[in-house]
Amino acid sequence: MKVFDDKHIKNVVLLGSAKSGKTTLAETMMFEAGLINRRGTVEDKNTISDYHEIEHERENSIYATTMHVEWRDYKINIIDTPGLDDFVGEIISSIRVADSCVMLVNAQYGVEVGTELIWNTVDNYQKPLIFGINQLDNAKANFDGTLDSIRNRFGAAATLMQYPVNAGEGFNAIIDLLKMTMYKFPAEGGKPEKLPIPDNEKDRANELHNELVEKAAENDEALMELYFEKGSLDEDEMRKGIKMGMMNHELFPIFCLSAKNNMGSGRMMGFIDNVAPSAVEMPAEKTVDDQEVPCDRTKPPVLFVFKTLVEPFLGKINFFKVISGEVKAGMDLVNHQTSTTERLNQLFIMDGKNRNTVDKLVAGDIGATLKLKDTTTNQTLHAKELDVEINPIEFPAPRIRVAINAQNKNDEEKLSEVLKDIKEEDPTIIVEYSTELKQVIFEGQGELHLMVTQWRLENIYNIKIEYTKPRIPYRETIQKPALASYRHKKQSGGAGQFGEVYLKIEPYHEGMPEPTDFNVRAKDEVELDWGGKLVFYNCIVGGVIDARYIPSIQKGVMEKMEEGPITGSYVRDVRVMVYDGKMHPVDSNDISFKIAGSHAFRTAFQQANPKILEPVYDVEILVPEDLMGEVMTDLQTRRSIIMGMDTSGGYQVIKARTPLAELYKYSTTLKSLTQGRASFTIKFAEYTPVPSDLQHKLAEEHMKEQEA
Repeated sequence: MKVFDDKHIKNVVLLGSAKSGKTTLAETMMFEAGLINRRGTVEDKNTISDYHEIEHERENSIYATTMHVEWRDYKINIIDTPGLDDFVGEIISSIRVADSCVMLVNAQYGVEVGTELIWNTVDNYQKPLIFGINQLDNAKANFDGTLDSIRNRFGAAATLMQYPVNAGEGFNAIIDLLKMTMYKFPAEGGKPEKLPIPDNEKDRANELHNELVEKAAENDEALMELYFEKGSLDEDEMRKGIKMGMMNHELFPIFCLSAKNNMGSGRMMGFIDNVAPSAVEMPAEKTVDDQEVPCDRTKPPVLFVFKTLVEPFLGKINFFKVISGEVKAGMDLVNHQTSTTERLNQLFIMDGKNRNTVDKLVAGDIGATLKLKDTTTNQTLHAKELDVEINPIEFPAPRIRVAINAQNKNDEEKLSEVLKDIKEEDPTIIVEYSTELKQVIFEGQGELHLMVTQWRLENIYNIKIEYTKPRIPYRETIQKPALASYRHKKQSGGAGQFGEVYLKIEPYHEGMPEPTDFNVRAKDEVELDWGGKLVFYNCIVGGVIDARYIPSIQKGVMEKMEEGPITGSYVRDVRVMVYDGKMHPVDSNDISFKIAGSHAFRTAFQQANPKILEPVYDVEILVPEDLMGEVMTDLQTRRSIIMGMDTSGGYQVIKARTPLAELYKYSTTLKSLTQGRASFTIKFAEYTPVPSDLQHKLAEEHMKEQEA
């Protein structure tokens, strides 16, 4: 396979809401470039991109898929992404390694909530963006309305490169404002006829062409001077200005498409070739210590792994971008994170599931390799003489949380291993066994994310699983001081057990003064693994308890804090003062004082006005304005506190604080309330006291569990 130099490699990612036509466009681009001789369709389940069985079943992209085309001496690497934000990890990692983004907008609906969410990542990485208004052949296509929605959300930077002559049924002609030519397509699509602009369109085309010239000139002082001098710019000068505007995020070209009927994709590929920046023209990649790694094929090799796929019968496939240098089959590179040496036995360019073997890939290119021992997503491979770690991708926190278990107990070990593979593929998933809750907790992005995982487990790995409601990691603390004592005495022949402990407990908060009612001899501040602190004081005077037994008392207190007296939850933010006690010269030992300390703490805790705390999350909801009322009403039923509201384009942003206990299956409810037009993120905020009636209910439930 031909090796392209770094200036002739373009990496683009196809973005957009579900059903905007990304997979169809990718198929059409490959057909136009001659890499396939027949176009597949999503409905016929035979596209290059959507090749997984679950994608065929759902008729939606689930995974980001890499492909390539060769178009007029350029190589265009294409990444087709899902349109559903349940699979946002696939979208983010693809944007991260792309040099330009193509955002498809359905001409029937305009900018949708999915477009908004994807834009946030594009904007964060400051990637050049091309809009493609797709499905202009649809009877309900509304080009002007769609254009207005783009400009209302993305401002004057959204700039027409083309407009349709006859959007809707019968669509077959586009006026190109850069080349000032009309492209008229045959009924079956494909190569268009180049025609002069019709007389009835000349005024509009000239006006829009002048706007494009001005937009191109704005991005460079030399071009602006040239524009003032000549009154116009030629095509090459316009291309230069457009490219600079795209790289500065100040110009977003808009193209016209019917991907289904193969109209407009060739012109867009030509624009990607001639105008969209290559990796070598984009700002250099940064390392974690803020050093630049330029895209230079003459430098030592550096690879960044942006995606991992685990195929049951093939093994692990790592997808990478060559950040610098050249990489050859058989080369040894060092994994920066693990310090292990990995041999790249084979190099591939992937077209869906098809592997095209290559001997070499150069800086700026995207490739894949098989069966690396110890390498996964977000890791850097580099030459042995380097010490480089590329900035990792930041993946969003999960938004849905369930407990997961195998229906057949014999499958539990297998389930644990498979979940590790799934987690390696998808960093937006968190799986962990909670010793506190005694459940395996699975966290993902939404209900569909869970459904797809369940489908994979049951259909690919033959593990029947069930999701159940997860327990809530409550915390317990106290609201006032209390005193208690406990004598542990046990005699069963021979040496017995004896230990007596007097202690005081009180609520702890940062900055509180030291106790004055006891003579403090020693202090130990323990940062608890589950948050908060235990501050433990030895206030023993006169040797009534030997100093060697104090750690045992503290251990007994800690054991009880790991299983709180009210709900069995962790205890936090307490300080304990051991101030008196008794011991026996023969029968006292560590176990006696540990038991005495545990029981004394439990008794004091119950007398100290105990309080249950619950985790509360910051919730941010992006919702169309006309659906605000339903969403706000639902939040109120979830004990939410509205923290504020804001606007983002044509959408409202609701900011609230909601208890975790009230967020179970919230993603499902929100989709139902808004017909899938809203989305949300959550982030842990703090622990706050639960209402008294709920505390009573939780304590009763725990008591019944203990009795059972």
